Amino acid sequence: MTKSVMTFLVAAMALVSAATSAPAAELIMFEQNGCVWCMRWNDEIGPAYPNTPEGKIAPLRRVNIHEPLPGDLENIRVERFTPTFVLVENGEEIGRMRGYTGDEFFWFLLTEMLEKLEKPKAG
Repeated sequence: MTKSVMTFLVAAMALVSAATSAPAAELIMFEQNGCVWCMRWNDEIGPAYPNTPEGKIAPLRRVNIHEPLPGDLENIRVERFTPTFVLVENGEEIGRMRGYTGDEFFWFLLTEMLEKLEKPKAG
């Protein structure tokens, strides 16, 4: 096998690995049935969120506060107030946003939280 083919294969495997590995960060949305502010978030932000740069960095994960907490979130404090958004990186809470009062406030606070994420180390 030539060196250029080998280099190509190594690069292709790295891309596949990066594309299939789980993101290190998630935005947990603690919600409950009947939550008016959750519904408003769903209408105003929900459809677009997965397609935004922020949604790519920290995909949304919904957790109903009245259902058993997933085991990987056992270190995250659950509140009765919904929606509560918790930015988690590698299982640790990075930031928390309580409530939803509109899209501008949401994006501003989310940007502040995302800035606290670990930056990739330069090669």
